[in-house]
Amino acid sequence: MINTNLKFWRRELSLTQAQMAEKLGIKRSLVGAYEEGRAEPKLATLVNMARLFGITLDALVTTDFSKRKNAKAAAQLQAQNAQMAATDTSAVHAGGGKLRILALTVDREQNENIELVPQKAAAGYLNGYADPEYLEELPKFRLPMLGSSGTFRAFEIAGDSMLPIASGTVIVGRYVDDWLNLKDGTPCIIVSSKEGIVFKRVFNRLKDNAMLALHSDNPLYSPYEIDVEDVVEIWEAKAYISSTFPIADLSLSRLASIVLDLQQQVSTMKKV
Repeated sequence: MINTNLKFWRRELSLTQAQMAEKLGIKRSLVGAYEEGRAEPKLATLVNMARLFGITLDALVTTDFSKRKNAKAAAQLQAQNAQMAATDTSAVHAGGGKLRILALTVDREQNENIELVPQKAAAGYLNGYADPEYLEELPKFRLPMLGSSGTFRAFEIAGDSMLPIASGTVIVGRYVDDWLNLKDGTPCIIVSSKEGIVFKRVFNRLKDNAMLALHSDNPLYSPYEIDVEDVVEIWEAKAYISSTFPIADLSLSRLASIVLDLQQQVSTMKKV
């Protein structure tokens, strides 16, 4: 389906494979491989294709335009319908099934980057999270041990609500596209229009009342709920990077245990 659509729209736009490759930011040989069905485009390339053709991502992967009359008009109508549906937030988020097109960046080998959102860029991310040009300006890196399953993004957190993970720690999260299946207690980065970017444990209340309950690991912070209509993105925490090592547990019970161990060791040494 994608290969026939790519060939169809390239010809509709009167582009050569080289010109198409330049517009998509990929190698010409990849365009040929995609059109012949020898390779599958990555998500970032699919998004760029849909934008270039003026159609929805869903239409690109599900509709064979080569077999339709007035394909351009049909595509424009689909795009308009998709735009109207996107404004109906109540339908989507309540079921957790809203189609969200994720913007991302890739390196020269077409491997997805991990974009880093520093604390100072947190406010701007709420406006630019879907803009590839904005993401291009963010720092990027790769962590091979995370594997190639999923899309990852990193966020620098602020505050002490998730101690012992300290303020300034970078949380690496994997993009969650199906919110309904989030398990209770999952640590996540939640991006929302009202709360901004927060790192919390999520308790899923979508099926009951279209809410997410957010809990902090620091007991000084009370749990609270957030309306799912306000949620923009959810990233399940998979790793963290920090220059601050966790503080050892020095509670009274722990100290008492250490003292007891020392006393036993001294007693043993005296007997020897």
